[in-house]
Amino acid sequence: MTMQIKAGYEISLSCAGPTPLIGLLSVHPSRAGDVLQTTGITTNQASPLRSFFDTFGNVCTRTTALEGTLTLSTDFVIGVQDGDTAHAEGADEVPVDELPDDVVQYLLGSRYCETDKLSPVAWSLFGGTTRGYDRVQAIVSYVQEHIAFGYEYASATRSAWGAYHERCGVFRDFVHLAVAFARCMNIPARYCTGYLVDSAVAESDDPVDFSPWFEAYLAGHWYTFDPRRSVGPAARVLMAAARDAADVPIYTTFGPSELIGFRVFGDVV
Repeated sequence: MTMQIKAGYEISLSCAGPTPLIGLLSVHPSRAGDVLQTTGITTNQASPLRSFFDTFGNVCTRTTALEGTLTLSTDFVIGVQDGDTAHAEGADEVPVDELPDDVVQYLLGSRYCETDKLSPVAWSLFGGTTRGYDRVQAIVSYVQEHIAFGYEYASATRSAWGAYHERCGVFRDFVHLAVAFARCMNIPARYCTGYLVDSAVAESDDPVDFSPWFEAYLAGHWYTFDPRRSVGPAARVLMAAARDAADVPIYTTFGPSELIGFRVFGDVV
């Protein structure tokens, strides 16, 4: 069932002087046709905003924050499907030599997904599972059971290898470990970030944040998997997809700055 989600953010930074900034703050191009209404990205400062595509096809926004407070905001209405992206049960893996050229990069190790260290572990755990969809589901189930979630476990430097050994982490650690395991099994996997809205609740008092999940490439398509959520409906709005969290920071400043305001919202219309 299609429904409409109203979502957006307001992010404020304090800068001591002119500070260049790059942000991944837009809806992913693959979802642009579903946007029904938008204000675009607005700023409280005079510096212009301009956009470009990064090497992964995400929309990036550039500006130079002036001395003082920079506030970036947007709101939009988008049509989404109620529930996670449909999974093609029984979808098979694509042989490596038949993968599209732009997909092959999602088999390789990256900053937070050390396939070289985890490959022996992955094959010992999942080598006997049914190829394709069932294998990815086995990876998801293992990660859900293997890692204990807690905000107190947050670490900016923990990788998939660290999450496997420490058996604890936050949302992105779940995703990094699942992505790494999938790549070890020759299944392309990419880290995704965006809005995740509980479609069973029209309005919620709980704070909304940008959320990670991952997509696995099976039978010629990218399919959504979430190793941190085992049940419950969700409406997702993709913002960016890449190798891991290092490639998709919400914003990067090239100079001293302090985050002084951060609000993300997403509700069923």
